[in-house]
Amino acid sequence: MKQYVITVGCEYGCGGSAVGRALARNLGIAYYDRTLIDKIIEETGVSHDLMEMADAGKDVKGKRENAAGSTSLAKYKNLTDRVVYIQKEVVKKLAVRSSCVIIGRCSDYILRNNPRCINVFVYAPDKVRIQNVMQELKVDEERAKELIRENDQMLHARYKQMTGSNRGARHNRHMLIDSSVLGVEETAKYIEEFVVKALAKTEDTAEEGR
Repeated sequence: MKQYVITVGCEYGCGGSAVGRALARNLGIAYYDRTLIDKIIEETGVSHDLMEMADAGKDVKGKRENAAGSTSLAKYKNLTDRVVYIQKEVVKKLAVRSSCVIIGRCSDYILRNNPRCINVFVYAPDKVRIQNVMQELKVDEERAKELIRENDQMLHARYKQMTGSNRGARHNRHMLIDSSVLGVEETAKYIEEFVVKALAKTEDTAEEGR
């Protein structure tokens, strides 16, 4: 199969990252989650704190280029815009490098013009998300609800800032799926079947157009 990319957007606590990891494993392709992408971004000179502020939608003011002619990030008036730009470029380069699964980072929007990109959004009922967070982070119910609320707000704000649209909007995705129905492994297999068929159809359409 020709090179392709699967983007997986997901609600906090729904198990979307685990689904994406299982999907990549089953297909034998690369897997990039937020942590891995952030490490790549940090290698360009962007600090973790700066990424966190950009994620929160805060405008981080920088200084103009100094007298020595420094070309560091500090020369930008608004470092948030620069961080967002770097994030987009990293996602694009990962998509070109090899077939892969990319979790979040607005990758569905960034790669929207890529005909070999399948966009999936994974979600789950609140009660399932709460139980997942409680179990994984060893916190009580109230803390789990608080974490879900905080992350939902942050992720929605970030997606809106970068794309101008709402996170999880169905028109931006090829598939939306509730991970609690089949569980992580079976959800990954179901998505895999869809991806294989969708990409095959894309290839057939391309052949017919020649």
